[in-house]
Amino acid sequence: MEEKKQILDLWQQLNRPGIEDLIEWAGDWGEDQYGSWMSFTFKKVRQCFRWIPPGIFMMGSPEEEPERFSDERLHEVVITHGYWLADTVCTQELWEAVMSKSRNQSEFKGAQRPVEQVSWNDVMEFLGRINKMKDGLDLRLPTEAEWEYACRAGTKTPFWFGENITPDQVNYDGNYPYAGVEKGIYRKETVAIKSLPANGWGLYEMHGNIREWCADLYGEYPAGPVVDPVGPGQGDYRVLRGGSWDDIGRFARSAYRYRNAPADRYGFTGFRLALGQNSKSGGAAK
Repeated sequence: MEEKKQILDLWQQLNRPGIEDLIEWAGDWGEDQYGSWMSFTFKKVRQCFRWIPPGIFMMGSPEEEPERFSDERLHEVVITHGYWLADTVCTQELWEAVMSKSRNQSEFKGAQRPVEQVSWNDVMEFLGRINKMKDGLDLRLPTEAEWEYACRAGTKTPFWFGENITPDQVNYDGNYPYAGVEKGIYRKETVAIKSLPANGWGLYEMHGNIREWCADLYGEYPAGPVVDPVGPGQGDYRVLRGGSWDDIGRFARSAYRYRNAPADRYGFTGFRLALGQNSKSGGAAK
């Protein structure tokens, strides 16, 4: 405990982010080429989080982006608070530690593979359980804006890699590449977390592998700038982001949006945990 206090004191003196969260729940923490990170361990399962700093970005896609969809209206978004985002999607190992092995309905089994076949409602149950089991935790799903902001990691191109992708970078159906590039492999299954490169903020598999549930209800984007958006107040569908192992290249883009009913379960849907302050209301920029 004394060693932890000394490290916490140093962290605070250096003005590192998220110190109030760190005291509560972190098992270890540090910095590397991607920035600040912290982790917790639950029933011997470790989950690492990356610090995502506040900032301003253009959400959606420009009209000249190949193969874009009409619901990707480009607009400015202000993220006023930094937050912690899991560096990987939730694994089957962590899911089973919280929910039990019998609740793992994943099609592609493996401790380090993403949990899939989980509905948005299932994720809400998972969050309720783990937040009660682990002192100091207040885990949640990222908002749609937080997800895209973190996926882009400061980039403006269709993918954080640049203008295009290959199956060596992203797990998607290589029979249907993006914007007419050469075809590649189609794995026909998920891959284990951290199998493919991390983006500039240390986040793995933000493109492809598994679609990720977000907190928001699906709705039309605003026409102008917004601050800390949280989606519409009502609707029938929840947002998913990122594309999957079974999707075409077009669906893996940073701006691509998808939606499902909260009770839907598919072999290409999972989730990524977030932690930290976010606006509960959202609104237009002043």
